[in-house]
Amino acid sequence: MENTFTLNVVFGSVMSMLLTIVAYFIKQLHSDFKKMEKDLTEVKTMALLIKTEFKNSYALLNQKVDYLEHRVNIIEQNNLKHSNNEK
Repeated sequence: MENTFTLNVVFGSVMSMLLTIVAYFIKQLHSDFKKMEKDLTEVKTMALLIKTEFKNSYALLNQKVDYLEHRVNIIEQNNLKHSNNEK
């Protein structure tokens, strides 16, 4: 009888230890997932920021190209007028 009681105590202690270890690793896994979620949110925010920055740069470049095309057209028209006046 005493042997069974000792076996139950040892078995219970081992099970408690194993469950404690499992709980510790689950807690670590949970904290890692939280960190990963935070990092993922940060990456999404940075990607959105970069995307917005590229859109703004693209819009600015388009404005500059349009302005330069307008200037080139004016210069070409002036050159054509001067060419026609010289003939």
